[in-house]
Amino acid sequence: MTPIDPDTARNVGLVVFDVDGVLTDAGIYWTDPVDGEARGVRRFDVRDGMGIYMLSGADIPVALVSGKDSPAVRARGYELGIDEVHQVHPARKVEVVREMLEARGLGWGQAACLGDDLPDLALLRRVGFPAAVADATREVRDVARWRSEARGGHGAVREFAEALLRARGEWSTLVEEYVAEADRE
Repeated sequence: MTPIDPDTARNVGLVVFDVDGVLTDAGIYWTDPVDGEARGVRRFDVRDGMGIYMLSGADIPVALVSGKDSPAVRARGYELGIDEVHQVHPARKVEVVREMLEARGLGWGQAACLGDDLPDLALLRRVGFPAAVADATREVRDVARWRSEARGGHGAVREFAEALLRARGEWSTLVEEYVAEADRE
């Protein structure tokens, strides 16, 4: 796992994740029509969910900002306890994140973003800590200060969360708190 600079990690006050290609493998699977309507299906990695849970345990706000509207994304965000789930036109990603930062009294330098493709590029160029999944496009890789070893939808979010929390010196404590909670009789 590639380490993250501790000072950079401690400065992060908001983590933004793209969805398609970051939380998913970038595939959208269509079902055969049911009642005349095909439905799109997305695959999420459960370990990525645990990474988001650990970020929340460290009181680091998490946001999902996607360029597509999907009931599955809303449901996954709700399941993970994420209050900030925004599905907007890709050209509005910067505006939405700016509003979240202002609401929290944070600046761009305090935001981290994990992205994979061109719709994330403007946002990645603004945040203080731009990151990319292993299979991100060249343009995204070129602006990223950190890159996962895992592909999008296959543990990249978990890897990012763990690297960030390790750099902050919080990972081991959070793991032990989680295990203690799970071990209660």
